[in-house]
Amino acid sequence: MVKILLFVIVLYLAIVLFFYTIQRSLIYFPDAHAPTPEEAGVPEMEEIQLQTKDGLSIKVWTRPAESNLPTIVYFHGNASHIGNRAPIIKPFLDKGYGVLLLTYRGYSGNSGKPSEKGLYADARAVMEYLKQQEVTSNCVVLWGNSIGSAVAIQMATEYPVGVLILQSPFPSLGAMGQYHMPFLPVRLFLKDKYDNLAKISQFEVPTLILQGEEDTIVPPKFSRQLFEALKEPK
Repeated sequence: MVKILLFVIVLYLAIVLFFYTIQRSLIYFPDAHAPTPEEAGVPEMEEIQLQTKDGLSIKVWTRPAESNLPTIVYFHGNASHIGNRAPIIKPFLDKGYGVLLLTYRGYSGNSGKPSEKGLYADARAVMEYLKQQEVTSNCVVLWGNSIGSAVAIQMATEYPVGVLILQSPFPSLGAMGQYHMPFLPVRLFLKDKYDNLAKISQFEVPTLILQGEEDTIVPPKFSRQLFEALKEPK
């Protein structure tokens, strides 16, 4: 009986170690495909390269706003490539909004590997670029989808912005991991935390939350939990 118990314990620890080792491959699913704006159906956008403070070059598609319209900074989710987001931003381009669409390190031909620290560094490069272009803070809209919502939240704690849009946000990556893998002590061994719930009290920005009732990745209850903790207006 003791041997069986020891075997079960060792096996469980081996499983935990395995998942600890490969955890980022279960969080990020970068696609190396790097289409041009023309190929993606947004020829009005220009592709530029921005330098991060840790020495990487990241790909960004941009189009300045017409007149005094807002500029949308779109932070995409954890999978695919930059071109797949073109249909989402196209209606805003058609209406004259400014748009910055970045793709993180490791995605769409960018060098480096994704991580929480890395994604924040990529986003900061975009926010600094906006400052250089003299886009006023109240005209900046941060729109984050899924893991991109965590990036948008972090940027809202560091930079003044006009509006925050969070699509399928979650309270923390630990909560997400525990939901999908309840048999593992996920919160104890995560390298990337994305603790959104702890951050949203640090700013007061008009915020819109979008969630799908049939979302199987980010349960609606998680988005509602974040919504309840947000300050008004929301």
